[in-house]
Amino acid sequence: MFTTRPEILGTFGVVASTHWLASATGMAILEKGGNAFDAAVATGFALQAVEPHLNGPGGEVPMLVHDAKRGSTEVICGQGVSPAAATMAHYRGLGFDLMPGTGLLAATVPGAFDAWMLLLRDYGTMSLAEVLSPGIAFAEKGYPVVPNITKTVNTVKELFANEWKTSAAVYLKNGEAPQPGSIFRNPVMAETYKRILAEAQAAGGDRVKQIEAARAAWSKGFVAEAIDTFCRTTEAIDDSGRRNKGILTGDDMANWQASVEKPTILEYGRYTVAVIPPWSQGPVLAQQLALLKGYDLDKTDPLGPDFLHLFIESGKLAMADREQFYADSAQVEVPMETLLSAAYNDERRALIGDAASKEPRPGAVPGLERWMDKDAAKRMGRAPEYANFSIGEPTVRRDGNTAGDTCHMDIIDRWGNMVSATPSGGWLQSSPIIPELGFCLTNRMQMFWLNEKSASALAPNRRPRTTLTANMALRDGEAYMAFGTPGGDQQPQWSSLMFLHHAHHGMNLQQAIDCPALHIDHFPNSFWPRAAKWNHVQVEGRFPAATVEELRRRGHDVTVGGDWSEGRLSAAAKDGEVLKAAANARGMQGYAIGR
Repeated sequence: MFTTRPEILGTFGVVASTHWLASATGMAILEKGGNAFDAAVATGFALQAVEPHLNGPGGEVPMLVHDAKRGSTEVICGQGVSPAAATMAHYRGLGFDLMPGTGLLAATVPGAFDAWMLLLRDYGTMSLAEVLSPGIAFAEKGYPVVPNITKTVNTVKELFANEWKTSAAVYLKNGEAPQPGSIFRNPVMAETYKRILAEAQAAGGDRVKQIEAARAAWSKGFVAEAIDTFCRTTEAIDDSGRRNKGILTGDDMANWQASVEKPTILEYGRYTVAVIPPWSQGPVLAQQLALLKGYDLDKTDPLGPDFLHLFIESGKLAMADREQFYADSAQVEVPMETLLSAAYNDERRALIGDAASKEPRPGAVPGLERWMDKDAAKRMGRAPEYANFSIGEPTVRRDGNTAGDTCHMDIIDRWGNMVSATPSGGWLQSSPIIPELGFCLTNRMQMFWLNEKSASALAPNRRPRTTLTANMALRDGEAYMAFGTPGGDQQPQWSSLMFLHHAHHGMNLQQAIDCPALHIDHFPNSFWPRAAKWNHVQVEGRFPAATVEELRRRGHDVTVGGDWSEGRLSAAAKDGEVLKAAANARGMQGYAIGR
């Protein structure tokens, strides 16, 4: 099978990410003697600088980490919670019936920085200066602009110029967006990280003490103070068309820390698949695999209608359960054991027939009655879905065009340590730049519902049910593969498709990534204005015409998109002594590197 680039092979270390500069940064850390965890932290800070339209310091990150020495696979939660003042009464009092998608009212506690510090402290070996310096250099000395930065800034150019003027000061020099190939710098962001590093080093002591000092500078020091002041004193326009102040406070920052927890696990043939728990949409992948256990997929044609029909219909069922049940499991009961059980999936699998299902069909769990918005399709015409005040996250818009979203990385070192992480949020179009810090806050709170009956209802100090996922797989009991993708609601869809191509269709990592892909829109979108397009499937133009025709005959509402329009996957694997990696050619940014 033709591939856009080779599957990278080596024995020393591999890094795959959504930007070549970030991948090179991670590999440089490995070459200096750092482990996969050190490399992930450096890669994460590099991505904040070079992909500001996709993530930022004010965002969040979930990650899966496999510690080869301990033989453990764990989740680090870098998803911050809603502010203490985030009540339904407050938002309804401001006239909202949906959570806003942009502006200061959409901000959770920014969780990425503390999560990276936790990873560095407990799993890494290097100093804070060693892993932070590359990101500082990109922000201070500059980096070449990729075309999607220009496109994103131009999308919000009018908003920045007329309303979010602190953002215009950074991204609209002389009134124009930074041009592709030009060198862009964010010196204020660089100074923020240099000050954090200086305060950490001034604390003295060993690397752990310095990391703790950096965490304090962020959550209880000058960063938290600047965020508190900005939210209290700034009125920023949002999806309501009105100017609102934020409710995130310094106390909210001080009262939250990143945490370690167990992943959600599914046994699938010779594989053990680990995903982020249901405060993310990660278990969608596990649920879809649980449904597909009942079919002999080894004999299916990956580009044929039989396989694709099963993939689409199982995806619809898994996504319906996401809407019905997923939530912050620290506050809300999520029946994950039931949702992954054989009995439940035998019952759900029986719903998959020969024809496309047209309505959402969430499952039922005794004792748990949850609300799902089945009228979401009515919002398709309510407002421009990607208006200047909210261009959302998904990689593929409803109109078939591409948009900015998120980052991803997969890293394996020579000792077998693995990281899969998906940094996101705090992208330049989410809220106004805080001028003292050089970055803006996340808009992840838009994933809450203003309905008490929803599992993911808004409440104070609660994690939103994020779209962000990361994935790992053991094979025959040995840590094997880290993989994932940006893409909003499409993340578990593209990841599961790639995994199936690798596990059942005999494709190597690069072949599985390059293989024609698709996504469904059969659910309320996680981003404002939370619209749905029931029964809709978008496929890449490289699928055979006969396959598309047969899917339509079976009742699927199929749109044919661009030939290379679906997904930004990357993956890394350890096959005995050989390390492998691959990255997506779509979007012309992702790269895998290794030796």
